Amino acid sequence: MSRQSIFVRDFTASIVVFLVAMPLCMGIAIASGVPPEKGLITGIIGGIIVGALAGSPLQVSGPAAGLAVIVFELVRQYGIGALGPLLLLAGGFQFVAGAAKLGGWFRAISPAVVHGMLAGIGILIFIGQFHVLFGDLPKPSGVENLLAIPVSLFRLFTEAHSTVSAFAAGLITIVAMLAWERFRPATLRLIPGALVGVVLATLAAYFLQLELTRVNVPESIFASLAWPVLADVTGLLSPQFIATAMAVAFIASAETLISAAAVDRMHDGVRTDYNKELRAQGIGNFLCGAVGALPMTGVIVRSSANIQAGALTRASAIMHGVWILAFVMGLPWLLREIPMASLAGVLVVTGWRLVSVDHVKHLYHHYGVMPALIWASTLFMVVTTDLLTGVLTGLVLSLLELMPHLRDLKLDVNVDQKDAHIELQFRGRATFLSLPRLTKILDELPNGGHIRLNLAALTVLDHTCAEVLADWIQRSRKAGTRVELVGVNDMHASNPHRRLAEAASL
Repeated sequence: MSRQSIFVRDFTASIVVFLVAMPLCMGIAIASGVPPEKGLITGIIGGIIVGALAGSPLQVSGPAAGLAVIVFELVRQYGIGALGPLLLLAGGFQFVAGAAKLGGWFRAISPAVVHGMLAGIGILIFIGQFHVLFGDLPKPSGVENLLAIPVSLFRLFTEAHSTVSAFAAGLITIVAMLAWERFRPATLRLIPGALVGVVLATLAAYFLQLELTRVNVPESIFASLAWPVLADVTGLLSPQFIATAMAVAFIASAETLISAAAVDRMHDGVRTDYNKELRAQGIGNFLCGAVGALPMTGVIVRSSANIQAGALTRASAIMHGVWILAFVMGLPWLLREIPMASLAGVLVVTGWRLVSVDHVKHLYHHYGVMPALIWASTLFMVVTTDLLTGVLTGLVLSLLELMPHLRDLKLDVNVDQKDAHIELQFRGRATFLSLPRLTKILDELPNGGHIRLNLAALTVLDHTCAEVLADWIQRSRKAGTRVELVGVNDMHASNPHRRLAEAASL
């Protein structure tokens, strides 16, 4: 393919990603309790800077719903001025982790913990932004937001015209999003539903002169930059604040690298360098901290839009950041016409979609009660306490799975290669603790030829390892490799083994 053809595809993809990113950048900022321009700045840095440095060329970085809850709590507790110092620390932690080549360890986090965390975040975003649909503000905690839902519904029939107007704008956005995504013509499939919803709600609010709260962005994007001063940084360096920064770095890194793994399954191009991606995210979050913006992660919604639109190189991610910068510098007046309730509508749908019941069904069907319990416990603790407590609960329960095997957690993988035939002989216990070494071995295997996985001497295979192996099998087969499984029935066809057999037969 010629350079010109590659550029045209990247250029087209960058426009699509830009249209997807704009409402999400502003909406996530509002859900985080900060002005919308903070999210736009993060989108610009995530596109231009991180896009150029990323270890996952087709992944797109920007503000993520997964961190909105923890930022909201941080701003409520310390004030918006704490964002800068927090991200300076979190970005530094991420960069050091990448330099120390710890990227593989983040892939070892149980899928049950990750998806339970995302489901809990989805519920918190949904019930928090539900109140914004009625022109109100989110409550300080998830439980309070949940209990206040009947009050918001009652206000629709008892309070001012502005409440009805806000609800109408939010409802137009939600209905338009869902209808567009279901019925859009094939020729317009790349136009995102969120953009359609926001545009229709904004037009309705403008022409009907609805009385409601609109987005407030400054005339100049540079006026919103907030440089942290030394007094701010040193005044916040308490053990609790440092722990919060470490939590942000951990969650942002986990979400980024899990998203990168998902992105790798969507295309046949360059695979992710996880440590390089982690260093790039650290630089990005450090820069966000330097200007007082939102934290960033690699985000699957924008990344999948990038791949579906035909992107081939990192140029598409970089250009989408340029388009955001150009838009906020040239057309800030247009952003100020968008109803806040419309962005809340986008986030209500986004939050709902994060609660993937299909995933917990998948865990239960393939791996039994324990992973489903980890998912449910993580979700419950995220909603009722806080994000860090929820994640720690899930990690502790994951460790409990290892209790019966503590005497010997060793996994040996012997690689025997003869011409185009490679055999991997597994012996011992394959748990999430062995994932960094296992993924390194798998990533170094060539595409093509015949690879045989001999599991006969494997005594334990947990759901985290099984998911990684199943994803690798599917990706390898797609790349033209013949993958053969041996020894699956030796453990009476346990659920993890059935998962691998299904992956190999697809």
